[in-house]
Amino acid sequence: MSPANNPGVRKKQTTTTKIHTYTRFSPYTKKSFKMSLEAWLPPPTLLLTGLSLLLSLAPTGLGMEVMAPPTINALNGSSVKLSCTFNSCYKVENKQFSLNWTYQECWNCSEELFLQFRTKIMNKQLDRFGNRVEFTGNPTKYDVSFTLKNVQLEDEGTYNCYVLNPPDRQRGHASINLKVLTQEPPKHDSTVALIVGTSVGGFLALVILVLVVVKCVRRKKQQRLNTDDQKTEEEGKTDGEGNPDEGTK
Repeated sequence: MSPANNPGVRKKQTTTTKIHTYTRFSPYTKKSFKMSLEAWLPPPTLLLTGLSLLLSLAPTGLGMEVMAPPTINALNGSSVKLSCTFNSCYKVENKQFSLNWTYQECWNCSEELFLQFRTKIMNKQLDRFGNRVEFTGNPTKYDVSFTLKNVQLEDEGTYNCYVLNPPDRQRGHASINLKVLTQEPPKHDSTVALIVGTSVGGFLALVILVLVVVKCVRRKKQQRLNTDDQKTEEEGKTDGEGNPDEGTK
């Protein structure tokens, strides 16, 4: 029996994706123009960036998640906020919470500690920054950002944000590459890119939120199981020892 006459055999179908082109008429130029569907699709680089961001922010192990933009551009002489936030399953306690902000002039240079939180915020007053660093975050709201005033060309480099919120066991880390511009970049219309970027960003934020919730639920469930196992082990030891008075009768 041939495959065409045998209902149990399915024919392998091949689908071909086509890029459709639409023609619209502009009332301003009195001319028609063609718009490819590709123009509305996010570029591959945007998708790869979103995917890498999602993978980097996905919960792993028992570590916490620290989030910061990979690159920030600042105009020379202006003030810029270096944003750093974090997710944790536990409430922030100032006596246990710790934060370190460090600066690296180059990728293989040593890190310089300039901002620290130990019960309270402490500005190390590095010579390169002076009093231009202002802590603008709020750890109880999972925000440890700071503002750098009067940005100078020498401020370019990598800024590292380290956060530890016990009982989280591992310290979270994020890095920001600060670039200082001498003039404002030219403005251009990026409406489509903004719409696509907002959509992708919203989707990634939703996925990250779901992952964080799942992680917290699993962690608390594991803690309950560990507590129950410990209680069972203690009860077993008590039953094994028995009552010493019974053995003397």
